[in-house]
Parts: sequence; C-alpha cells; structure tokens
Amino acid sequence: MTPYRRYELLLPLRFNDGSPVPEALVDQTIEEIKERFGAISLESQSILGSWKTGSAEHHDENLRLFADVPDTPEHRQFFADLKERLCERFQQLEIWLVTHPVEVL
Repeated sequence: MTPYRRYELLLPLRFNDGSPVPEALVDQTIEEIKERFGAISLESQSILGSWKTGSAEHHDENLRLFADVPDTPEHRQFFADLKERLCERFQQLEIWLVTHPVEVL
C-alpha cells in the first residue's frame, strides 16, 4: 500500500489590516490543489487563532484546507512552493502549513 501524507494549511480570511480576503483567492488555492491531486477537503467553520509577540496580542480567522496525497518528495516540494506563493497571495509573513503521515485503512 502506498504511504500517504496529510498536508494542512490555515488560510487567513482577513488581511493583516482587517479587511476581508476576496473569496476568489481562497477559490484559486482550492482549485490549484484540486487540479494537482484531484481532491481537497476543507472545514467550513473558521478557525480562530490568538497569540502574543512581546506585549502585542494578535488574533486571526482562518480556513483549514487539507489534502491526503502519496508521500513523495515531489509532493512535498509542491507544498513547499505553494506555501511561498500563498504568503504572497494572502500578503502574509507566514502561512501555517503542517504535515504528518496518514495511515489509510
């Protein structure tokens, strides 16, 4: 059986200035992953984040996308490159992207 890996992305629903991210940017990202792998999943509720840097408090609202794909170096590179594009697309210093092995029964 082919080993799989899950890639999870948190996409911001608001830019750093508080203005809403156009839905077209999220749709573009969904289509990009779906085009490459044939499928993608997302959670319809927003994920709220809160953190501190020094004395400043930050809050964000995100959408979680995830894709389970064969665990190959090429797919890992695709997601690393995608992360760079998404930082530009969503005007962020960082896009949270995590990965872990998935066992499909």
